[in-house]
Amino acid sequence: MSYAYKMIASPVGQLKLIASDKGLAAILWENEDPNRVRFGPLVESPRHPILRETERQLAQYFAGKLKAFTVPLDFKGTAFQKSVWKALLTIPFGETRTYADIARQIGKPTAFRAVGAANGKNPISIIAPCHRVIGSSGSLTGFAGGLAAKERLLKLESGKAGAP
Repeated sequence: MSYAYKMIASPVGQLKLIASDKGLAAILWENEDPNRVRFGPLVESPRHPILRETERQLAQYFAGKLKAFTVPLDFKGTAFQKSVWKALLTIPFGETRTYADIARQIGKPTAFRAVGAANGKNPISIIAPCHRVIGSSGSLTGFAGGLAAKERLLKLESGKAGAP
């Protein structure tokens, strides 16, 4: 399967959008670890309809006008990872959950470390809102886009000043 990609500018840096014919497969960060999320060959396709729609929805999100994304998603991962990523999609805009909350939600209450690992491999950042998952103490924890980006996204969603 080949994947199309498009680079876009955002308030949290350059983002690489990747899509299959089924849906959005990834939103990768400017300084992304190349081993975090892997794809086969990528073909630059700025006019790909899923990529264009994703760009439109992200622009609305960053402008504070969109709280729920509707672009189709095409997650690639293990069954466990997909269960975690689907749980991320249920976290309401402007709210946070802990890794333990997600572990309980997917029926694996002791798997909070595995949930953290799956969260770290989430290929569709922002839309599958791994930035809404925090440590049990309320602290911001690791994030592929960096903690500054995580903080900006959370501030944007809370409506606090200083958001992107």
